[in-house]
Amino acid sequence: MEEKKLTFEEKLNRLAEIVEKVENETLPLEESIKLYEEGNALIKELNLTLKEAEDKIGQYKKIEK
Repeated sequence: MEEKKLTFEEKLNRLAEIVEKVENETLPLEESIKLYEEGNALIKELNLTLKEAEDKIGQYKKIEK
């Protein structure tokens, strides 16, 4: 089965959920590690999306000049 691709906003919301859970709950070490890894992967994906958006905006600015 194909995994649903999350939107930028959905990834950001999931990251916020992870941060809140880690900050406000006492979790077993294994779960903490899994959440940390998931959050780290989301951060990398979000940063890549933002970088791509910045590059596109930069290209549009060059065209306008």
